[in-house]
Amino acid sequence: MTSSADADERLIEKGRKLFAQAWRFTHASPSIASLPPMSGQIEIAFAGRSNVGKSSLINALTGQNALARTSHTPGRTQELIFFEGPDYAPLRLVDMPGYGYAAAAKTKVASWTELIHKFLLGRASLARVYVLIDARHGLKEVDQDILKTLDRSAVSYQLVLTKADQIKPAELTTRIAETEAALAKHPAAFPQVLATSSRSGTGMPELRAAMVRLLEERGA
Repeated sequence: MTSSADADERLIEKGRKLFAQAWRFTHASPSIASLPPMSGQIEIAFAGRSNVGKSSLINALTGQNALARTSHTPGRTQELIFFEGPDYAPLRLVDMPGYGYAAAAKTKVASWTELIHKFLLGRASLARVYVLIDARHGLKEVDQDILKTLDRSAVSYQLVLTKADQIKPAELTTRIAETEAALAKHPAAFPQVLATSSRSGTGMPELRAAMVRLLEERGA
């Protein structure tokens, strides 16, 4: 009989191998009409406030520092950005425009927000959304709209704390507990919160393993 620890180690190793392969940019979609076709691939999206570290997280996951564009200017990602991995892996990663503050006109911010919500509600191939939350600040009011949209959709989602290396361990423990308590109001959410750091690599093996588990559950 396989123990839980053995299963976790197997998933972590499988995740390491999957993300050790070459990943590449494939599409940039500024509108729903320009989305790439759903060709049987499972899609996993990353959502979060502007400057929460989505691009840095994708780069850390794949071990490719320049795969996703990073910027110190909030709102730099203005499209849905798609990445694909090795041919044997039917998986796409989607870097979504940041919501909340952005250095752009309000009309543009509104159009990105609409794009995000339409994508979350209408993409049949979207299997999971990771909602990124800055560990230093926790859940904010601006995050609630996305959580409500996800609650209305049929897409599973999980919260991931970023920049976990930038706060003290005791504070991080408190932040995780606070965030998990807040999720009790969102039955569609995974109850467990993952803590990560793109800089130190903390939490990346567990996040990769969670994606591999999803692929296995989907028979991919």
